[in-house]
Amino acid sequence: MEILYQSAAFVFAKDRIRQDGFEAIALSPVELISNYKSPGTKEDATKNPVKISASWKLTKDISAFPVYQSGIPLMDAVYQLSLEEMVNAVEPDGTFRTGKEWAGVWTRDISYSIILSMATLQPEVAQKSLLKKVRNNRIVQDTGTGGSWPVSSDRMIWAVAAWEVYKVNGDRQWLSRAYQVIKNSIEDDLENIYDAETGLVRGESSFLDWREQTYPRWMDSADIYASENLGTNAVHYQANKVLAEMADLLDQQAVADKHRQLALQIKKGINTQLWMPEKGYYGQYLYGRSFPVLSPRTDSLGEALAVLFDIAGAEHQQEVIANTPVTPFGIPCIYPQIPDIPAYHNDGIWPFVQSFWAYAAAKAGHAESLLYSIAAIHRPVALFLTNQENFVGTTGDYAGTEVNSSNMLWSLSGSIGLVHHVIFGINIQKDSLVFKPFVPEALQGQRSLNNYKYRDSVLDISLSGYGNVIHSILMDGKELPQATIDADLSGRHEIDIVLADNSFLAVKHRLVENHFSVGVPKPDLKGDKLQWAPVPDALTYTVWHNGQPLEKTTATAYTTAKNGEYQVTAEDAAGLTSFASEPVFIGPPDEEQWIAMHGGAAGLNISEAENLHLKFSLNILQEGIYALRFRYANGNGPVSTENKCAIRTFWLDGIQAGTFVFPQRGEDNWSDWGFSNILKLGLTAGTHHLGLSLENWNENMNGHTNQAKLDYLSVIKIG
Repeated sequence: MEILYQSAAFVFAKDRIRQDGFEAIALSPVELISNYKSPGTKEDATKNPVKISASWKLTKDISAFPVYQSGIPLMDAVYQLSLEEMVNAVEPDGTFRTGKEWAGVWTRDISYSIILSMATLQPEVAQKSLLKKVRNNRIVQDTGTGGSWPVSSDRMIWAVAAWEVYKVNGDRQWLSRAYQVIKNSIEDDLENIYDAETGLVRGESSFLDWREQTYPRWMDSADIYASENLGTNAVHYQANKVLAEMADLLDQQAVADKHRQLALQIKKGINTQLWMPEKGYYGQYLYGRSFPVLSPRTDSLGEALAVLFDIAGAEHQQEVIANTPVTPFGIPCIYPQIPDIPAYHNDGIWPFVQSFWAYAAAKAGHAESLLYSIAAIHRPVALFLTNQENFVGTTGDYAGTEVNSSNMLWSLSGSIGLVHHVIFGINIQKDSLVFKPFVPEALQGQRSLNNYKYRDSVLDISLSGYGNVIHSILMDGKELPQATIDADLSGRHEIDIVLADNSFLAVKHRLVENHFSVGVPKPDLKGDKLQWAPVPDALTYTVWHNGQPLEKTTATAYTTAKNGEYQVTAEDAAGLTSFASEPVFIGPPDEEQWIAMHGGAAGLNISEAENLHLKFSLNILQEGIYALRFRYANGNGPVSTENKCAIRTFWLDGIQAGTFVFPQRGEDNWSDWGFSNILKLGLTAGTHHLGLSLENWNENMNGHTNQAKLDYLSVIKIG
């Protein structure tokens, strides 16, 4: 049996592998998957059982696409299988299908796929797919938590994908169209999700949109809207940079300056608010109520994007790749995992996230992490003979996941992108193509990528050796300065790259066992004492006051000495913490006011046709910081899907003061009352004139139903 390649945790070996076909291979890190069964239908806990084949044979014509040969049969076969699945993913209307089980175009799925490789392979299909996600000259946020945008706000990854398409085709008409769509979308976001206090944007974790999969159970949709996530902020940072680049090309200097400044604001916010120097990577998100705390869990996609987009400086990039926890089957979406939540985003490994991690590892010059990522992506393709959407982090198997699909677009895009953009280092700029190849030593040898199309040219590329330093690079036998091809090159050309066989950074990545944190404490207030039941496997507890750690204790009670907002976290023997508990506010009861909305027992109806502009007054006795939130109902849809989140602009003494969101709370469930997000405002003593209105920038993703019922406005002094 020929050993094809190996890393510290993976060994790939098989007797009969060809580029155009092979049998399913029982591969796994360190040990074989303990619960792996013979190929066939895997019922297990999967809601949608998937049939996998025992072998794969190329059946589609993929000759129009780049041909890869490496001398490593498994890598070549996985590449060809992925190309075939890419061909399968093109619908009759010329757009991409998201996965075998998922019809249609989804904003984030198609955008991340385009960034990984679809822009260079199929720019016309990519462009048409992106246009499917435009309405009213704005980017569509697909259905998401609480009725979509602005609770879910990562639609701006569309901008990054649109820029990738432009860099590939240089189409000025596309540039102008995309520019206007992106500009309109960011302008709406500026009114609804930008947080001037932190410099960050609000909204759910990018692509991690199943509430309890990545958030504590006590957080409802309004709390998720108010949270500020690493990955989503990385997306908005890059979207602003893209808009500035587009504005430069279109001679819109004022727009370019504005959005470069906004990008810098977000970058500063990420590095100030989310960086954890003691861990050497970024935290997951800020969350809470009046005084948010930082979740120390990882957001692996966000960590990768922070490196790729240069949000992290050079030193931090090295730290992120070296310190972010990686588990035996690959990098999990989050770490540690959440207890008592089934595998999907939680306890989940997603190949497209692993691909972005591989890109980031290559950028940081981290050979070990890159090799591990390549192996982690190829292992499941060889096991299941398809690019599956996700896997259980604990087992490395797709059986047991909540939802899944084969022939998954962003998974196959990442698999192909490993060859094009990492191994061969093809880096497309707005006016050039630059080679930055990276071949781990274990994969050294001769390889070729022929029939690679770049604008009006076709490239036949050979690559030999290993490393990430180019020893020599020739085009048609002549030295190629700066390893760069100009965008106006035409015709067919031969590129010959020899790597320097250079040594790599002597840095290990942080390989750890998959780990579940302890549960979340549930403190109750008894007089002046917070009490909570012991959390299984917790060794210590930390009491937080107004977003700051106050005391660490082994007890399950704490006597409060001052007013404010309290939370409790639990810590296990590994030093990993739970989510923070739901905030408990302690304050004099006479410091809270309620302003009734005068709608009767059913509440005051606000909609696109009724009560568009509400006005009311508030009398403040003592100057200070106040937390304002509405009690509301929204029965226009379930918590987890659809697009009818109600949005309103709030006015204080005639000045725009913020946004309130009223997310869906259940289909036709108008008796379920909850609270909106909180606005923190500094108020002087005296009478203030308040307003709540539906503005153009508050139009939600539904475009027709923007409705909620209001009970009262709560106003409480918090500082």
